[in-house]
Amino acid sequence: MPDTDVAVVGAGAAGLSLAHRLAGHVPGLRTPTVVLVDAPPGPLRPPPRTWCYWTAGTGRFDAAVRAEWRRLRVRPRTGAPVEGDIDPLRYRMIRSDDFERLVSRDLARSPNVRRLEATVETVEDVPGGAHVHLRDADGRAAVLSARWVFDSRPLGSLPAARTTLLQHFHGWFVRTARPVFDPAAAELMDFRTPQPAHGLSFGYVLPTGPCEALVEYTEFSRRTLEPDRYEAAVRHYADEVLRLGERQVLATETGVIPMTDAPIARRTGASVFRIGAAGGATRPATGYTFAGLQRQTRAVADALRRGRRPVPPAAHLARHRGMDAVLLRALDSGRADGPDLFGRLFTRVPMARVLRFLDGDTRPHEDLSIGLRVPVKPMLRSALELPRLPRRPHDLPPAPRPPAPGATPHLPPTETA
Repeated sequence: MPDTDVAVVGAGAAGLSLAHRLAGHVPGLRTPTVVLVDAPPGPLRPPPRTWCYWTAGTGRFDAAVRAEWRRLRVRPRTGAPVEGDIDPLRYRMIRSDDFERLVSRDLARSPNVRRLEATVETVEDVPGGAHVHLRDADGRAAVLSARWVFDSRPLGSLPAARTTLLQHFHGWFVRTARPVFDPAAAELMDFRTPQPAHGLSFGYVLPTGPCEALVEYTEFSRRTLEPDRYEAAVRHYADEVLRLGERQVLATETGVIPMTDAPIARRTGASVFRIGAAGGATRPATGYTFAGLQRQTRAVADALRRGRRPVPPAAHLARHRGMDAVLLRALDSGRADGPDLFGRLFTRVPMARVLRFLDGDTRPHEDLSIGLRVPVKPMLRSALELPRLPRRPHDLPPAPRPPAPGATPHLPPTETA
């Protein structure tokens, strides 16, 4: 008999979400036993990070929402900004430490979920279940037997893809000496940043008050930058573009998200599945993952409670993944000017509809109308050449090391790796 019905490997957003959905008893449904395996403190645990998503109404993790906005703003390189009211949607920000506290509190009260701190070395598919080979903090080996295993650990490499770009970013949580932010609106894409030779860049501002915000520099390109270049880019954006004046950097965040048309397998064995970013929950064209992994974990938890085979569903529709593949190719080839493309999209399509499209909540005729609002010739040429392009594997780079706030940059922000 297995040690547990369900083993969840990794306590990031996907692992914690699935464990939370399986915690406790639901009348008339099954209550599976769950073991959540979390890595010991150290390099296998990711640093604190920010997750954003948009939704209407209330949600399961609302208590962890740090801030939300009804208005979003996109700024082209020149000219007036585009601002949209996304009602009934709300753009929401969750900090990972707030999310972990909320979920940990609820799991501690659950009779059917237990947590285990160990390093997972391998997951082995066996008849009737799977074995999770572990090593505890003292280096002792152990085996956890489970009927089903859901692995949310990051992938070390991606399957072969026609196009792979990296969304890499560095942000400051700042406090300014004077009120400079509009707490009612988030700056979704600000293209007044120096553009790299390949790809695109933009600023991103999530204000939590008149004097506090997350200010971030983001690039879509093939390679990451050196740490001092990120610091230089954020400083340039904060000082030369936003003109924040006197400010204090309270904390930083740095990350890399793959944007790829690679088909990512959600099943690795008869009883072993991947969830979250490792299971294809990231939207290829945007890097947003939180909403996709919630769809996955909701479906998996429902299947387990109803005694069905808990295969994680695709987080995004095939036609949307196809459209994303065309967009990525158009950007990577240089046929489409990124700032111009996104600027035209948000100018010509209501912002709430764009967000619904990016979350997979639009119908085919809406998708067509959105496709016609972007440069048609570059997109059509990219679509026609996709079937002929070879697929190549891609090793993911490690997340850039966060530079120390205030470090002196050695290179100007306009240079790229």
